[in-house]
Amino acid sequence: MNRRFEAGRPASPRTSTFTAFGLASEAEPLAPGLHIVATPIGNLRDMTIRALATLAAADAVFAEDTRVTRTLLAHYGITTPLLAYHEHSSEAVRDKMIARLQAGEALALVSDAGTPLVSDPGYKLVQAAIEAGIAITPVPGPSAVTTALVAAGLPTDRFFFEGFLPQKAGARRNRLEALAQVPGTLVLFESPHRLPDMLADAAATLGADRAAAVTRELTKLYETVRRDTLGNLAARFGEEGPPKGEIVVVIGPATESAAGPDEDAALDTALRAALARHSIKDAASLVADETALPRRQVYARALVLAREAEGDGA
Repeated sequence: MNRRFEAGRPASPRTSTFTAFGLASEAEPLAPGLHIVATPIGNLRDMTIRALATLAAADAVFAEDTRVTRTLLAHYGITTPLLAYHEHSSEAVRDKMIARLQAGEALALVSDAGTPLVSDPGYKLVQAAIEAGIAITPVPGPSAVTTALVAAGLPTDRFFFEGFLPQKAGARRNRLEALAQVPGTLVLFESPHRLPDMLADAAATLGADRAAAVTRELTKLYETVRRDTLGNLAARFGEEGPPKGEIVVVIGPATESAAGPDEDAALDTALRAALARHSIKDAASLVADETALPRRQVYARALVLAREAEGDGA
């Protein structure tokens, strides 16, 4: 076993090496526990020295797809045993990993690319390890989320990571409606073949004039970033068809008020008329259909008007 700590000292650690910049380096022994290691999202040179040392010194590396991680380890001359852990792994597999950790081993967890636990099942293992009192050590590095954010050129002071939207059109539109008033930039993953439809739904739901960027193949040879409004991006990819490669979509935050004073007054007039005849929910639904405004936005305004009316009648 690579490392066991007895009385605060490692007992007979094996030699663990990695090769970088043409030089072989020996990794220092790791403390027992689960080490969450970020790996490149495309460019193998984005690997950190600490990540290399962790993978080289671990008792085993657990990966989503061992074929992908084997290529990474071979590139850096790392011979640590490689095992699979993915969304289809059973609880029995997770229990065996916990047992190894409780026995004092140092295990590394990686995803196919980027930071583990972001849109992958690693959090279940981390939860189980925490419940078992096992130390968790993050080894930070590449992330498609932050890479897309800095490439998009959109506000980064507040952002919301949504991951993948629902595949079915109706569920996707409903989720976009829920995201319409998030006070920050949105970051979404999307498959290439669904991108044109998703952009069309986003333009219709969030607003065609909302700023956005479609990033493709980040850090790779054919990296591209297309920055425009949602409406223009939807039209462009609708004509061109699905792109190839890994996609991250970044959508700028909603403005303070998408409507001007005249539009706000018109919305209030329509809502007051509807509230006189219908419940808050039904009134908001009717007016949202008439104005094509997001349902959540209309419902929130309907609540305010209804409460004001109750106060006036008190």
